[in-house]
Amino acid sequence: MRKSILVLSFALCASLGLTGCTSEKQAMLEKGYPPAYADGYDDGCNSGKKAGGDMFSQFAKNINRYDNDKTYQEGWDDGFKQCKSEQLALQKSIDQSIEQQKLYEQQRHDKEIEEKHMLDGVDTSGLEKLHK
Repeated sequence: MRKSILVLSFALCASLGLTGCTSEKQAMLEKGYPPAYADGYDDGCNSGKKAGGDMFSQFAKNINRYDNDKTYQEGWDDGFKQCKSEQLALQKSIDQSIEQQKLYEQQRHDKEIEEKHMLDGVDTSGLEKLHK
């Protein structure tokens, strides 16, 4: 179980580390994306993360802008798809790690049981003399 906590902690740190010091929006602006696209992408990304199960993200969509600004709309749609996909992949990875840990713990438990019962029915009375 301790290993599961470590895996979850790592995943959380990794996802938080993706945000870095520069926001995605700022990085997009520095790369020359139009501000409306960057705004839309940022809102869409937060919404996509929320839709993908991230409990720390919030749904964000400027409906008026989405309906009237094609660039914002494209950014929102791209951000939503990309970030939802990334969030679902992260969650799948966490779920797989937890399942692997459970399997490992079950196998270890089964081996311990098997080892305990390995000598059942075997006369071990002579082994006590070896111990002394």
